[in-house]
Amino acid sequence: MLNRFEADHPKWVFIQGAKRRIVTDMTKLLDQALEIARSLPADAQDDIARIVLQLAGAEVASPVILSEDERPAIAASKEAAARGEFATEAQVGATWAKYGL
Repeated sequence: MLNRFEADHPKWVFIQGAKRRIVTDMTKLLDQALEIARSLPADAQDDIARIVLQLAGAEVASPVILSEDERPAIAASKEAAARGEFATEAQVGATWAKYGL
């Protein structure tokens, strides 16, 4: 049996062709997002890659284990959302600016 990554394997040719097609058919917005992502630290790039893979249906999300500090913070956020308390546009803008987004 051929390794699926050998150059003469039929699936590999398809995969190579698919990658070329996807790259050339990429929307300007996705291309812009990926260009910006390239400038981020490796861990942030990996987070973005996981999200894109999940949205594309290529990766199943594994459960996230919350720390003891994260549990109450998430509970407080859910309670605030239930009360209709959300960040203002200015607060969101300030957070984005803080992280260069």
